[in-house]
Amino acid sequence: MEENIKENERIDDLEYKGLKIIQNKDGFCFGIDSILLSDFAKEIPNNAKVIDLGTGTGIISILLCKKTQLSKIIGIEIQKEVYELAKRNIKLNNLENKFELINENIKNLEKILEKNSYDAIVTNPPYKKENTGLTNENKLKLISRHEIEANLEDFIQISTKLLKNNGIFYMVHRPERLTDIIESLRKNKLEPKVLQLVYPKINKQPTMILIKAIKNAKPFLKIKEPLIIYNENNTYKDEILKIYNKK
Repeated sequence: MEENIKENERIDDLEYKGLKIIQNKDGFCFGIDSILLSDFAKEIPNNAKVIDLGTGTGIISILLCKKTQLSKIIGIEIQKEVYELAKRNIKLNNLENKFELINENIKNLEKILEKNSYDAIVTNPPYKKENTGLTNENKLKLISRHEIEANLEDFIQISTKLLKNNGIFYMVHRPERLTDIIESLRKNKLEPKVLQLVYPKINKQPTMILIKAIKNAKPFLKIKEPLIIYNENNTYKDEILKIYNKK
């Protein structure tokens, strides 16, 4: 068990195979988008070499280490403070043999990692374009939410360079960016194969999209059934309870 928890930190129980995560209460804490992406990507092939672009405190990679039979996952995190917290989370969950970290901007990975060598990439990138929407004064949150250090095109470009032929790309993003996403994926030889819209409630507009693309695949897009988070009484739907391992 991690002993040196700071005053501005907390340990959250992920309620899945004993996993826990330390979070900075003043920083960017993971949300349901990371949980949904880890479930969406749980069909990553056995013994896969995986990259998590913008890993944050490591939530997606930590879950995938237990939800899949991957051989190695490398988390990329630009913010030094967040990277250090992710290192502690790896140790907390005894995942040193599966989960590695690199403290770097994703735009520099071409110089560090071998191209055309990875079986899958997962990413929960910043959703908002730089200088759009409400900006948060906390720099940790600002970089996590806005395309300050790298934009959508950067995430997709580096993914296609690092993935093997027929490698798989998994991403969670916002519906309003869907046109940009599909345009960029196809331009970079990542063919969209599966799309799922996520709705807060049945009578609301979707707030998230989950998308799977495959490098150099033939065109054919499957639209999965909508994923709805809440019942009318604000309790989780059965599908969400199952993802959270509570059903």
